[in-house]
Amino acid sequence: MAVREPEHSVLKVQDNMTQNKYTVILPTYNERENLPIITWLLAKTFKEHNIDWEIIVVDDNSPDGTQEVAKQLQDIYGDDHIQLRPRAGKLGLGTAYVHGLQFATGTHVVIMDADFSHHPKFIPQMIKLQQEKDYDIVSGTRYRAGGGVYGWNLKRKLVSRGANFLAKLMLRPGASDLTGSFRLYKKDVLYQLINATISKGYVFQMEMIVRARQFNYSVGEVPITFVDRVYGESKMGVSEIVQYAQGVWRLFTTV
Repeated sequence: MAVREPEHSVLKVQDNMTQNKYTVILPTYNERENLPIITWLLAKTFKEHNIDWEIIVVDDNSPDGTQEVAKQLQDIYGDDHIQLRPRAGKLGLGTAYVHGLQFATGTHVVIMDADFSHHPKFIPQMIKLQQEKDYDIVSGTRYRAGGGVYGWNLKRKLVSRGANFLAKLMLRPGASDLTGSFRLYKKDVLYQLINATISKGYVFQMEMIVRARQFNYSVGEVPITFVDRVYGESKMGVSEIVQYAQGVWRLFTTV
């Protein structure tokens, strides 16, 4: 008597993963120590789940040799998996995604940080949810059951919570984590949102979700654990906080 193999929905989703290609855009500035490890983690995750992938490193002329490390990674993983697309200097997070998207060959795009704040282990969950519900966007969230933040002091936690509360109160975007930068997009959706988004700094992430609501794009969420960077210093400062508050007000009065 033949033994029937049990069905596994995860395997079905993984089979579907082979039909798509996933581009990861990594904006970098002084990420020499972090880039090799995050690249290894991404490659390992994609290979284990049979996902077609590429990484686009958008480096803003880092003085620490990040670009040299990226070139070494190209030798290791191949030009088909690692693209280096440098820029002349620090031109903002939003424009880094604009720049990287020009070279993306995938059907879907993952945006994330290169400093281990976002662990690649959550990407298969994001892909699975996107495929099951055909979401236009899947956002990693720190502020739902199962998510969280590690390595932040109380002040930074309050700033983040306050920023999200303010934006949700005024803009009602239908998402729990507006300031997070770990997301999966359909490429054509990301392209349209980028073209419509005015903000170029840290407000960029919030405005993208607000614009998604404006265009009636569907947004799913996967709880993630956010860990403060291992190497290097945070690039968040007072000017970014002021810029964010100004951005919330602008969107409240225009969208």
